[in-house]
Amino acid sequence: MSTDAEFADAQRVPPIPPQPPRRPAAAPGPADDPQTAVLRRVPPEPPMPPLPPSAPGAPAAAGPHPVPPRPAAPPRAQPPAAGAPLAPRPDRAPGSPAPTGPAAAGPAAPGPSQPTAFRDTPAFRDTAAFHLARSQDLWSGPGERSAGRPSPVPWPRSPLPRQGVGHGTGAPAAPFRRPGARVLTAAACLILGIGLIGGAAAGSWLTEDASGAAPTAEAVFSKGRDVWHDTPVDTLFPRTVKGLGSGPGGADRTWTRIAVAPDTGCTGAYDPKLAATLAPAGCVRLLRATYVDATRSAVITVGAQTTKAGPSAMTALNTRFSSKNLGTRTDLMPLPYAAKGTAAEDFGRAQRASWTVRVLTDLPAVVYAVSGFADGRTFTEPQPAEAAVRPGTTTAPAESGLGHDAKDLADRIEADFRKAAGSPTPTRQAPS
Repeated sequence: MSTDAEFADAQRVPPIPPQPPRRPAAAPGPADDPQTAVLRRVPPEPPMPPLPPSAPGAPAAAGPHPVPPRPAAPPRAQPPAAGAPLAPRPDRAPGSPAPTGPAAAGPAAPGPSQPTAFRDTPAFRDTAAFHLARSQDLWSGPGERSAGRPSPVPWPRSPLPRQGVGHGTGAPAAPFRRPGARVLTAAACLILGIGLIGGAAAGSWLTEDASGAAPTAEAVFSKGRDVWHDTPVDTLFPRTVKGLGSGPGGADRTWTRIAVAPDTGCTGAYDPKLAATLAPAGCVRLLRATYVDATRSAVITVGAQTTKAGPSAMTALNTRFSSKNLGTRTDLMPLPYAAKGTAAEDFGRAQRASWTVRVLTDLPAVVYAVSGFADGRTFTEPQPAEAAVRPGTTTAPAESGLGHDAKDLADRIEADFRKAAGSPTPTRQAPS
């Protein structure tokens, strides 16, 4: 058995650093680890000197003192006893070069009672355990030096879906396709059409009165003066006009336009007496067109004269026509428009069978119509249209329907002029 004196200096042994929390799969060799390759060789531990015979607990028999086996873990260092001398510190670490100058004053060299292996703690900095503890930073990083601290666990990432596979179904997703030129063109046309419709609606709203009321009579009369050049000819004089139940006995009538006269003044457009009668109203422009019925046996000329007179002058002229029956006088009949190369080529003064003249009061216009046979036959007793359409009339203009043709086409052209001027409710004029 060994005595306590043999472990008198064991209390100065520093604790062995704890084993790192984890080690790599294979430690790098000296050739791979630059810090391990420069380690110095650990000097061999010197043998323990024998204890003097006078020391307590020494063996009685003389001879070499057996060295006890080194424990696996050194005991915890105890503070030195009171009055016990401390081991002197060496002037330099083992293996370091000696100073070139004179030796500095310091503690004496260790004696036989102070083992060389346990002279000072810095001697253990060249041991493999010391470098093994420092190599922990190479394995785990500077932030994991504390023993027992758990290594940081990376946050789990959700796997990204593979390209071309739909979420949750596993079926291939439809590839993205750019819209074609036809789709873009259709979309552009749709947007443009919606914009045009919206603009037209907004324009109509802006032109109307804020309360939604109909335009005033003054506005309608003023706009009617520009109808002749602001309205297409097919609107004022349609190519085909259908008269349901407008013929003799309620028969249906259809008229087709065969000629349109250029817009002209009123000079030479009337007989002298009719021109003198309409002169107080003035003349801005005269429009005329000629129609033929479905049997091509009757021809009708319709006309519209835009006047310069105001509402009061037009009312006075209308009163004159009504009070003096100027609309029934045969010497005040309007002239037909006999277009060359048409069915109305032979339609002249002698062929006039029925007529009507209307002086409007809500528009600056005079509307008229005159009818006759297409074969050029003459009439010695023409009849006004308002008289020829009365039931029971047996005259030639009444039975042939020429009175109905003149009246109904005049009604249609009058309505077209009022509609173009913005008049909401056409005013029917009394027979002139």
